[in-house]
Amino acid sequence: MKKQQDFSYALTVNASAKETMKKISEVNLWWAKSFKGKAGKLNDEFSVYFGDTYVDFKISEVIPNKKIIWLVTDCNLHWIKDKKEWKNTEVIFTLTEKNGKTQIDFVHKGLTPDSECYESCKPGWTGHLKGSLQNLIDDGKGSPE
Repeated sequence: MKKQQDFSYALTVNASAKETMKKISEVNLWWAKSFKGKAGKLNDEFSVYFGDTYVDFKISEVIPNKKIIWLVTDCNLHWIKDKKEWKNTEVIFTLTEKNGKTQIDFVHKGLTPDSECYESCKPGWTGHLKGSLQNLIDDGKGSPE
């Protein structure tokens, strides 16, 4: 049987990898207005809140201007049965700079089509990445939830 694929999404922004990395860490400007902690350096911990839902992260790996991994340490996904479904999954941003632009390869490792929240999380991630993170980097204004 073929292994299920983790959710992934790629986008290209008009910024250097360094600037892109900085903007990704400004979680409150593109993903969640309700944000606590820090998201820039190795071992930083942060949380995002959407009403009754929260997700706690720890930055488990950083390769400057190339890659950052957010490990989900705890969560409460209130709208699904398995409220801890994201726990121990990883949100990975891999950056490739070329000709003044940066490609962001995003993977939520552990979020597969088998996941209970896949169908609702997929458009959520896509919207936050394509609609908000890209606008923050390209135009200086994101639309966090």
